[in-house]
Order: sequence, then C-alpha cells, then structure tokens
Amino acid sequence: MSGTRRAVLFDEDRPLRLSTGAELAPVEVAYETYGELDDDRANAVVICHALTGDARAADWWGTLVGPGKPVDTDRYFVICANLLGGCQGTTGPSSIDPRTGAAYGLRFPLLHMRDLVAVHRALVAHLGIERLHAAVGGSLGGMQILQWALDHPGEIERAVVICASARLTAMNTGFTAAARAAIVRDPDFHNGDYAAHGTAPRTGLVVARMMAHLTYMSEEALRRKFDRARRDPDAAMAFADDFEVEHYLTHQGEVFPERFDALSYLYLTRVMDYFAPFEEDDLDMSAVDTAFELLSFDSDWRFGTEHSLHMLARLREGGVDATHQEIASPWGHDSFLLEIPAYHRAVARALAVPSPARRVADPPPPRV
Repeated sequence: MSGTRRAVLFDEDRPLRLSTGAELAPVEVAYETYGELDDDRANAVVICHALTGDARAADWWGTLVGPGKPVDTDRYFVICANLLGGCQGTTGPSSIDPRTGAAYGLRFPLLHMRDLVAVHRALVAHLGIERLHAAVGGSLGGMQILQWALDHPGEIERAVVICASARLTAMNTGFTAAARAAIVRDPDFHNGDYAAHGTAPRTGLVVARMMAHLTYMSEEALRRKFDRARRDPDAAMAFADDFEVEHYLTHQGEVFPERFDALSYLYLTRVMDYFAPFEEDDLDMSAVDTAFELLSFDSDWRFGTEHSLHMLARLREGGVDATHQEIASPWGHDSFLLEIPAYHRAVARALAVPSPARRVADPPPPRV
C-alpha cells in the first residue's frame, strides 16, 4: 500500500473542460494504489467509490479489497481515487479558487458524470496504463463505471457494477432533494460561503445523513438490529433519543460532518440526479467492448434489482456483453460494503474469468 498520494492532472495551461463548457484548473486528485503493476501493465483494477467514500479503499472496502480477497491485491494493481467534487483531497467546491483566494463555494461549476470520469481517466493515463483489467464500483461508483465504459470503448475490459442505477426514480431524487434542503436552509450555510464565516451547516448535514442512512438499510435490517428496543425501558416518555434506532441514527449523523463536507454532498448528489446515459439521443453502443457483471441485492430499495435489470436490458439491446445476478441479503443497499459470501464469490469470478468476447450476438431481453 502506498498511502494517499496527490497529483495535479490539469492546470492553467491545460484546464479540465467540463461537460457544461466551463473550465476548471488546477485539478488535483487524491489517490491510493495497492499491489504491484505487472510488466505488461495488464492487471490494473480501478475502484470507484460511492457518494461519501474516498481514496482509502482498503479501509472502507476492506471486506472486498486486500490480499487474498475478491479484489486481490496480491494479483491486481488496485487504484482508488477521490472523486472530482469530493472533499478528501481531490478538487471540489470547498477547495480554494486561485482567482479569489477563497473557497469556491457555490461558484464551483456543476458537474456531470463524464467530468468525474475525465479526472479518473487522466489519473490512469498519468500512471501509464492504457487498458484496465477491470473497474469495480458500488452505487455512485458503479454509475461512474457505466459512463466510462459507454464513452470510452477499449479502456475497461470488464466492469463490476454493484447496486447502481442508470436512471434515478422520482423517489430517489426526492430523498436527495430533501437532504439538500436541510443543508441549504441551515442558518450556517451562508449561501455556500460558510468557510468565510468560520461556520459549517452542521445541523443540516446531520439531518441529511440521518435520512440518507435510512435509505441505505432495509426494514429487515433495522428490525434485526433494533426492532423497538429502548435505551431505558423504564424511562418516562420523552423527545430525547429513547429508542435504540433513534440513538443509532443520531450517532451516524453526528459523526458525518467530521469527515464529509456539505458542499460536496450537494454537488455529488446532483450528479446522480441528472445521470441517465441511456436516454441520450446520440448514444451509440456499437463499439462498447466491456463485459458487464451487474450485481444487486434483494433487500435494496434505494437502487433495487429493477435498476440493474434496466441496465441489463439496455446494454444487451446495444449488443453489449452483460450479465446480472441478484444476491440474497437482509441488509439493504449497504450490503455492498459487507462480507456476504455469495456476493464476494460473484466479484471474484467476474475478475478472474478469461478475457471476454468483445461483442455478443444473443437477442436482447425485453426492456424493463
């Protein structure tokens, strides 16, 4: 393991041109690598993290990434980088704008999934790698991999896309809209310039995290963990955290602002809202040569199996090699972070199979 490193991938002489036409410079990315790159540079695997993740894949995805694990760092050269717009070392809305000497705040440009991909592609090129053995990502990370493979044939041999979506539902967008409202209506938000005021919209971010965390779990998971257990069964009724589930959610909310920034939460959730690659008029999948393994969990109601089936149908309609497996788990969306044997076997198989055929001729399934 290398520890977290940083690279400036775009500068004033060569700025990052965003999908909106805006330009951004400098762009710095924080990343970690694990394992050794083969002499032929053919064993590189990129890990794309979810909404609130970071470059330290061996920490937050330690169940999956490491020696002898499904993403085996004794076999693969694993790369994980913090997203553009993030707050863990990669340029984002709380970074300093060199033109003003202050944090960008809401003056930071809005981002598209393609912009996130552009930065990670630049990092892979910076590391001297032309084609990835695989890319693996859950949730937002899986969405990023889908965009990458659709836009840049020849760069990813196989993609493992886990509990992701190619089109958020109104319910999905509604949850993030409510979370963003909690943040921007916090009196300490100051229209995004809270750093200049020496404050942070902590209360809004706590509420946003508590609400989001509920969507990452299932009703069965909450029943198993808490049911209706109380902190003190003999205590009188009160508004203070009485039930164990209340205490748990409060804790999850309170620790969140210590590691994540409110502006990054706004920007990255908005990227997800607008992501709908199969609805683009000029979409052409005729050259896509990535083999997709789509994985979902039967208790995930944030990005349930229907989201994976939608991706499966559209990819196969385009002649792309794609398969899907639904994994049994009671733990909801967060299952992708847990040690679930069937899930881990599926990831290991997807990475270890022989190089896939570049195209498939099977008739597509009905669109769902």
